[in-house]
Amino acid sequence: MKKFRVAYCGTPDFSVPTLELLSKHPQIDLRYVISMPDRPAGRGMELKSPEVIEFARKNNIPFFQTENVNREVEFKKILKDENLDFIVVLAFAQFLGEEMLTMARLGCFNIHTSILPKYRGAAPIQYALWNGDTETGVSIQQMVKKMDAGDLVHFRTVSIGAKETGGELYAKLKEEAAVAMDDLIQKLAEGKVTFTKQDESQVSFAPTLKKEDGLLKFGEKTTTQILNLIRALDPWPGTYCFLNGKRLKVLKAEKYHAGIAAGKAKNDMGSLIVGCTDGTLRLAEIQLEGKKPCSDRELLNGIKTDIIISEK
Repeated sequence: MKKFRVAYCGTPDFSVPTLELLSKHPQIDLRYVISMPDRPAGRGMELKSPEVIEFARKNNIPFFQTENVNREVEFKKILKDENLDFIVVLAFAQFLGEEMLTMARLGCFNIHTSILPKYRGAAPIQYALWNGDTETGVSIQQMVKKMDAGDLVHFRTVSIGAKETGGELYAKLKEEAAVAMDDLIQKLAEGKVTFTKQDESQVSFAPTLKKEDGLLKFGEKTTTQILNLIRALDPWPGTYCFLNGKRLKVLKAEKYHAGIAAGKAKNDMGSLIVGCTDGTLRLAEIQLEGKKPCSDRELLNGIKTDIIISEK
């Protein structure tokens, strides 16, 4: 059986299940893993390799690390001599130039965690939750120079739970990415791949998240909008507001029966409640700056003054 000669570009733990699939697949001859350089990490700031490099090293797979593969003239010559059938890209953190995009016989296939053309960009998982979507998925597209704009060759849809967080959906989709890649390999082996152009009129974007995106504006948003943002940005960058001038991380919230004006807060029999534009939320699990995470009741036991929730 002829095997596809493949190189893989990826970096974080999200990329590992698909790398593992490729490394063990009977129809794949994995020639190289390409990733970012080692970075300082942890309290001691010791150099740590990307998770895909740790996997490659452990499994004796040739690998190459670089800040920008497009500038690596000598390595690209080596890669070209491998006569690759295709290159797989997942969470690589680098854009590929024309030479890399056209080096392999079938080009480059990028795995993206949304149903394209929805949520092109760096944070599709979080934006799906932020917008209250009930469904998302994994797309594989043949890469072109324009970000996430290539023809679709495969996709899998995935349902989103009503209370699912960004971390939970991340864990689900990193496994679904590997399943989608397995599906595509089967299509390639059978010569059944179709190339479908994306509908540019349906494009939406999911730009890189910033810490400031987590600021909760209770006085301007509905309860559902606030709850969606809290779960979307869990675990990173997290959501927050200010309580009596101190930064307060909001870890979990829930709808509450009592009424209170939008943007106002109070201690309601041991529950920290805040008004939104259409109802009230209880901030059930929180963390005041300089303190450990706790319940609202635990926090309120130490506050004897009026409660003011603000955006700064």
